[in-house]
Amino acid sequence: MTIIEIGRLLRAGTTGFIAGCRVNQLDAPSFGALVRAPLSDTYQIFGIIHDIHIDDDGLVRQLVTADNVSDEVMKDNRERRIVPVEMSVLAAGYEQDGKIFHLLPPRPPLSLDVIYKCDDKDIARFTEKFGYFRHILNNQEIPVGEVVAAHILQAQSAHKDKSWQERATHEVITLLRDDYPTLMTVLGALADVA
Repeated sequence: MTIIEIGRLLRAGTTGFIAGCRVNQLDAPSFGALVRAPLSDTYQIFGIIHDIHIDDDGLVRQLVTADNVSDEVMKDNRERRIVPVEMSVLAAGYEQDGKIFHLLPPRPPLSLDVIYKCDDKDIARFTEKFGYFRHILNNQEIPVGEVVAAHILQAQSAHKDKSWQERATHEVITLLRDDYPTLMTVLGALADVA
């Protein structure tokens, strides 16, 4: 089992949290990925990355307008940059005493808690049932179709049962049967990963 630390918590609420990492850690987190924030040996929160944001700073503003920026300056800025990459995570459920719940967590993680990328075992356990889809599909502040498609593509690789993606798609259709515009957006994005 590979444990990949992808960042530390900046701020949190019941419905989600923001984690930050250094620019040189950016290869681990990805849009749509399932992550976890363990708060104790028996309690951890699961979430799905729905946005990755890189803010600028004064030096970057100067560099983008400069002529002939050397590779060394670019590398130095990317590897030693102080401004963190911010990942917005939608809370999708939690695990307590070995049992998975697709409900909002009873309490959010705390500042500077470590956020980990879920391994295939964690992904398969958490995504065995689809109750967490409602957190994604009902959120009007995220690109729902793109998040669902990216998540399903990544989660399918963790499942030995190749019918998981088909069952997940059927669940999305069932949940969105009364919301035609969102359903078409999600199905359009899913068509690109099929």
